[in-house]
Amino acid sequence: MKTGKQIYVPDIVGGSYGAFWRFRGRYRIVKGSRASKKSKTAAIWYIYNLMKYPDANLLVVRKVYRTLQNSCFSDLCWAIRRLRVEKYWKVTKSPLELVYIPTGQKILFVGLDDPLKITSISVPKGVLCWLWLEEAYEVTSEEAFDRLDESIRGQLPPGLFTQLTLTFNPWSDKCWIKKRFFDVKDPNVLAITTNYMMNEFLSESDHALFEQMKKNPRRYRVAGLGDWGVVDGLVYDSYEEKVFNIDEVRKRKGVRSAFGLDFGYTNDHTALFCGLVDKGSRCIYVFDEMYERGLTNARIAEKIMGMGYAKERIIADSAEPKSIAELREAGLYRIHPSRKGKDSINNGIQRIQDYHIIVHPRCVNFLMEISTYCWDRDKQTDQLINKPVDYNNHLMDAMRYAIMDAVRDDGFSFD
Repeated sequence: MKTGKQIYVPDIVGGSYGAFWRFRGRYRIVKGSRASKKSKTAAIWYIYNLMKYPDANLLVVRKVYRTLQNSCFSDLCWAIRRLRVEKYWKVTKSPLELVYIPTGQKILFVGLDDPLKITSISVPKGVLCWLWLEEAYEVTSEEAFDRLDESIRGQLPPGLFTQLTLTFNPWSDKCWIKKRFFDVKDPNVLAITTNYMMNEFLSESDHALFEQMKKNPRRYRVAGLGDWGVVDGLVYDSYEEKVFNIDEVRKRKGVRSAFGLDFGYTNDHTALFCGLVDKGSRCIYVFDEMYERGLTNARIAEKIMGMGYAKERIIADSAEPKSIAELREAGLYRIHPSRKGKDSINNGIQRIQDYHIIVHPRCVNFLMEISTYCWDRDKQTDQLINKPVDYNNHLMDAMRYAIMDAVRDDGFSFD
C-alpha cells in the first residue's frame, strides 16, 4: 500500500484485533462495548485491504440510509486520513461513495429502507465481495440479513474471498445474531466480543468514565465489557415495528402530534421523540427521531429546524431551564418544560402502557431503547422493583414528556 509517509499498520490497529484482521471466513461478527474501537478497526481494515486487493469492492449497510454519513462513512474517511492516503481516494457525499482512484474500486453505501437499491447494486471494476453491516442489532429480522447475505455472491479471482462483517453493541441476548453466530461453532464464522480494555489508545479520562460506570454493574456489563444485555421485565411490551403512512394517521380525527426532547451532551445522547397519539384506537405512532451526542443547544435548534419541526410544540426536560430558554431564543418558540411531580416517571409509564406503540422502521434508536427498557432489580434480592433502569433511556424519557403533554386533558394531572 502506498502512503505519503511509511506507516506500520499494527501500531494503528493495536494488538487486540489480530484474529479479526487475519480471518478470511465468510462471517466476521464483532459485538463490543463503547470505545472498543470495533468500527474504527473495521474501517482501517477495509481501506487497507481495498488498496491491497485490486478486484475487491465493499458494500456498507445500515438499516436506515440517513444514519450512514455520520457513522460508517465518517469512520472510513477517518481511516483514509489515518493511513495518510487521501490523495488516492475520491470522496463523494451526495450520494455517499468512496472511490480508490488508481483502480476505480468503490465503497458503496445503502440502507435497508431501500431494498430495491440493494438488489440492483453493481460495480464497474472487479467484484462486490465484501459487506459491512454496522449496528447490526438494528436489523431485527434474520430474513432481512439473509437477503443481504445472498446479494454477496459470484465467482472470485484467485486470492480474493467473500466476507460479511457485522459490528454492533450487544443490547439484548434475545437478538437473532447471538443464536446464529455466537451459540454455534463454525469454522466459517469468527464471533468475538470486544471491550474498552482492548483499546490501547484511550486516555486516562476515558478509563475514568468506565471506572465510574462500575457503580452500575448492569450497565457496566453491557456498555463496559460488551456482554449481552439480559432483557427481563420489559417496561413496554405492547409495541411493534411497522411501516405506516404518517399523513394518513395525521388526518384521523382526534390525532395529536407529540414531540419530546431529552438533553444529553458528552456521554449521553440528546434525543428528540416524534410521535402521533391516536386516542380513539389507543395507539402511539413513532415516526421520527434525533439521537446524537455532543450537541450544543445551538446545534440542537439547528437540527430540529432542519428536520422541519420548528413550529411543533416540543416538551423538554424541565431539569434544563437554561437550555430550554436558549432553544426558544434560537427559534423554537413552542418549546416548553415538562411537568414533573411525585412519581411522575411511573405515572407516565402507566399512561403510556394503556397504548399500543407502532414504530416506523427508520426509528432505529427508539427500537433499540424500547426493546431493552426494563424494570430494575433489587440489589439484595435480585427481584424486579417498580422502577425502570436508568440507562439507555433517552428516547423513553422524551416519549414520556411528549405523551403526558398530549394526553393532559384526559382527566390526569401531576398537580
